[in-house]
Amino acid sequence: MAYPNYCDHSHNAGFVSTRFQGTDGVSLESVKWAEVFESRGFSCFYFAGQLDRAPERSYLCAEADFRNPAVLEVNKSVYGVDARGRFVTEKIQTMKERLKDALYDFIACFDLDLLVIENALAIPLNIPLGLAITELLCETQIPAIAHHHDFFWERQRFLINAVSDYLKMAFPPHLPRLAHVVISSAAGDQLSLRTGISARIIPNVMDFDAPAPGLTDYAADVRQALGIGCDELFVLQPTRVVKRKGIEHAIELVRRLGKSAKLVISHASGDEGYHYEQRIREYSRIMGVDTIFVSDVIDDHRGWTPDGRKVYTLYDIYPHADLVTYPSNFEGFGNAFLEAVYFKKPIVVNTYSIYTVDIRPKGFSVIEIDGYVTEQAVCDTCRVLEDPDLKQRLVNHNYEVASQYYSYDILRKELGGLIARTIGSSHAVGDG
Repeated sequence: MAYPNYCDHSHNAGFVSTRFQGTDGVSLESVKWAEVFESRGFSCFYFAGQLDRAPERSYLCAEADFRNPAVLEVNKSVYGVDARGRFVTEKIQTMKERLKDALYDFIACFDLDLLVIENALAIPLNIPLGLAITELLCETQIPAIAHHHDFFWERQRFLINAVSDYLKMAFPPHLPRLAHVVISSAAGDQLSLRTGISARIIPNVMDFDAPAPGLTDYAADVRQALGIGCDELFVLQPTRVVKRKGIEHAIELVRRLGKSAKLVISHASGDEGYHYEQRIREYSRIMGVDTIFVSDVIDDHRGWTPDGRKVYTLYDIYPHADLVTYPSNFEGFGNAFLEAVYFKKPIVVNTYSIYTVDIRPKGFSVIEIDGYVTEQAVCDTCRVLEDPDLKQRLVNHNYEVASQYYSYDILRKELGGLIARTIGSSHAVGDG
C-alpha cells in the first residue's frame, strides 16, 4: 500500500511527555519518530518538563516534569497506600487544570494538527499531566497517537495505590481519536485484555543502514579516563541502576569469568531511588568485582564536568567495550540490546519476557541466562571472548538479523501508515 507524503501540505505535530532530554528510551525513540514525521512534511514541536530540543520548537512546562517537587509530593501521597485525602485530590485537580491550560497554549502557539503522546498516558509518574492530556483530547477532538513504552501494571511500585480511578481514566484512556502504539506483542495483549483497547505494535529501532560510529579522536582516551587498563576486560552494563535491571547477575558473571575486568555501569539510578545502587555497591565489594559508576561523565552531549573531566556520549563508550551485559528481569522492549547489536558487541542477556516472546524468535545469537548465571553461560562467554573469529561471526549475524526486523525501514512503513490514517480521519486537518 502506498501512503501519501504530506510535503505538499503544512502539518504540525506536537510531541508531549514529562521529559525529552538525555538518553532514556522515550527520549531516544521520540527523536526517531520525529525524523519520520519530518520526512512526511511535518514540523515537530515539543512539550515537556525537561527539554533539550530546539528552543524555538519547545514549550517548557515545569509541572510536566515527573521530578517536579509538587509531582513528587503527589506520588508520595498516592503510591504504597490505598486511600487519599481530599486535599490530595484537590491538589491533583488544581495541577491538572494548570497543565491543561499549558497544553491548550502549546496547541495554539504552534498551530498543531496532531499530538504524539510519549508514555505520558502509560506510566503514571505524573498523574495530573495524564489527566490533563485525557481531558484535552476529549474537549478538542484533536487527532492523537499515544506511544506507550511501559504500563503501570508492569511496575510493582504502582500496584498499591490510592488513584485507581485516575489510572482507569487516563493510563491509558479509551478515546475515539486516540490511536495507540505499543512496542511489544505482550504489551499489546495486556492492553487489550485490561482495557479493551487495540494497539499497533511498532518496535524500537536503530538505523542499521548507517554503520555505528567507531573509535574517534575525542573518545580515544575512554579506557584511561575510566581507569580501565589495556589488558583488562571492559564489561559494559548500559542501563540505569534500578532493581529490574538485574545487575547482580552481571557482577556474578564478571566474578566467575576469572579474568582481570571492570564492570562499567553507564547510567544513574534515576526516578526509582538509590537503595538498589547501594545494594549493587555492597554486592560488588562482597564479590570482589571492580564496578565503576560513570553516569557523571556520560551524557547525551560531549562536554566537561565542573571539575574539568571530559564528558562522553554512550556512543563514545560502546566501541571500547569487550562485552555487554543485559541481565534485566523485565524490560518494555530492550533498547540497550539493539544498541549492543548495532555496535557489534557480544551480549549476555537474561531471558526476560519480551526478549523471549518477540526478540529471540528472530534468530539472534547471544549468551543467555535464565534468571541466574550458570557454568554454561560462563563457559560460553569465555569462548566468545577468547575466539575472535567466533565473536565476529556472531556479531555480524546479529547485525544482519536486526537490520531485517528493527531498522528504520520498519519504523517508516509502520508509522507512515498510522500517520496517514490518523490525519486522514481528521476534518480539521484536511484530506491529506
